[in-house]
Amino acid sequence: MRRCGTLILGGGPAGSAAAIALAQAGADRAARPLLIERQREMGDAICGGFLSWQSLSALERLGLTKLRGATLDHLRLFTAQGRADAPLPRPALGVSRRQLDSALLDLATSAGAGVERGIAVARAEDRRLWLTDGTELAADTLVLATGKYDLRGHGRPRGDRDPSLGLRVRLGPAPGLARLLGSAIELHLFDRGYAGLSLQEDGSANLCLALRKSRLTEAGGPAGLLAAIGRDSPALGERIAYLAPDQPIDAIAAVPYGWRTGRTVPGIYRLGDQCGVIPSLAGEGMGIALASGIAAAQALAAGHGAERFQAGFAARTRRPILVARTVLMAAEQPSLAPALLGLTRLAPGLAALVARATRISG
Repeated sequence: MRRCGTLILGGGPAGSAAAIALAQAGADRAARPLLIERQREMGDAICGGFLSWQSLSALERLGLTKLRGATLDHLRLFTAQGRADAPLPRPALGVSRRQLDSALLDLATSAGAGVERGIAVARAEDRRLWLTDGTELAADTLVLATGKYDLRGHGRPRGDRDPSLGLRVRLGPAPGLARLLGSAIELHLFDRGYAGLSLQEDGSANLCLALRKSRLTEAGGPAGLLAAIGRDSPALGERIAYLAPDQPIDAIAAVPYGWRTGRTVPGIYRLGDQCGVIPSLAGEGMGIALASGIAAAQALAAGHGAERFQAGFAARTRRPILVARTVLMAAEQPSLAPALLGLTRLAPGLAALVARATRISG
């Protein structure tokens, strides 16, 4: 059995932020955190890539200031009834998760954290983990930062009759696509779902969809779904036309949008989507991931228990997740889409207020 002090499971923004902040707190080499990541090389994730002004500020505090990306300064909302534009409160950045996650892991390594890649976990019992190669790990403290993927033994609740799914695909790059998107973060509403779209650092666009399983089933699969919503939403169809024929479509099932928890067990800190899943239309998933990693590191350095940390962080995410969930419930209903469009047209500043209300505090 291999033993360690603080074991961080997952090399996404939440896990990396915790590793960086802990290492920067000055732990000696013998007590340094160990982060394990299942991928040898970081790739694009199902969601993320939109870095709000809050997220950019958190990255600066960690020491990551050199990210290439597309500057995003306004929201463009599409429904079957038309489109509306509204300014963001402050500029944001569109980046690929490949770039972001790789840069954060490199920073964790340079800060002094232990980082080991290509390690997959089969299951867990409390703070004991069994790897797929049979190795057993035991940790004094387990930091659970596996994103939207549940670890067997530490899963989140499932029970929705028509669960939410996440899909992601890369469009372009192409000059025509860049002209269509410009500096906007686009939100396309359709029956039982929505799509978010923005440019990345290389001129390609990240198309992320959240929808109900029933909609995907009716379409016969991801390819059929893209074709169907492209026909129903001409503006989105114009953008989907830049999808390369051989481009893979990533998917994840049973995403509990709107869920959060303030409960845990001693010695296990839950971060990012493992402590609260904000609907992705809010664009604050990366913000919550980074904030939870930094807060967990601060709690560990101060000697605060996992239960105290979890309750406190749940209080910080209550408002943004509640507001985003309310907007999601309206966005998923075709009958309410015209009202959302009308409000955005009549009061563009309202979108900025909602954007501020869905940012995590601190």
